Amino acid sequence: MSSDKTAVRDLDTEEVLVSRHGNVMLIVMNRPQARNAVNEALCIAVGDALEEAENDPEVRAVVLTGAGDKAFCAGADLKAIARGERIIPEGREAWGLAGWVGHAISKPTIAAVNGPALGGGTEIVLAADLVVAAENATFGLPEAKRGLVAGAGGAFRLAARIPSVVAMEMLLTGGSISAERALELHLINRVVPSDQLLDSALGLAEQIAANAPLSVQAHKRIALGQLPDGRRPGEEAGWEMTSVESRSTSASADAKEGPAAFAEKRAPVWVGR
Repeated sequence: MSSDKTAVRDLDTEEVLVSRHGNVMLIVMNRPQARNAVNEALCIAVGDALEEAENDPEVRAVVLTGAGDKAFCAGADLKAIARGERIIPEGREAWGLAGWVGHAISKPTIAAVNGPALGGGTEIVLAADLVVAAENATFGLPEAKRGLVAGAGGAFRLAARIPSVVAMEMLLTGGSISAERALELHLINRVVPSDQLLDSALGLAEQIAANAPLSVQAHKRIALGQLPDGRRPGEEAGWEMTSVESRSTSASADAKEGPAAFAEKRAPVWVGR
């Protein structure tokens, strides 16, 4: 792994830290006190970093990870939602959760999962091209337990990535799986000890960065059915259905009850409307 590490000061924020390791950009979600849950500021900062990576020919791969040892990402900040705060910045809706899940770039992306990746955390993982996970990582979409819909691509991307019956069980029960089970299902590429996670992810990124960048980008587009402008026609129906179902569910009493119960640390009381 290259020792050429340079902080990217103009992209650093309280919520996100960005640095360069040779031709690799490392983005760190930096809200460990909130288990790296996604708020509006984090969305903006990660999205800006991806734009920088896309427009800089010196960046040939991107690694995304979380700060601390408690979680990769707990998904959307439900406490912020309960307070009525925006999670997705106005005018950047197309980039999606964390400025990442709908923000397709031509450079390969790697998620370095340093702990539980639940809800939006798993959706961030599903939006990455490759995934390296620590042994303590877990994956799941618990939105049904909160009265919500996996609105950041998780419902259709999970079913496309792993056997449909397993995806259905995870979606309907809200249950999670271990890193080893995720590896068995080919949801992720590698499982490594926690203290080797970042070195492993950066090493994989540098293997990619050592190759001809135009060839790498062409292979990514072909494999994902991604057009040069970033659109993925194969996912358009999934996004449309997610949008329709999310709008319907988010207007329900249960959608208000779920985040409120989470914030108040109590069991939700569902009314089915």
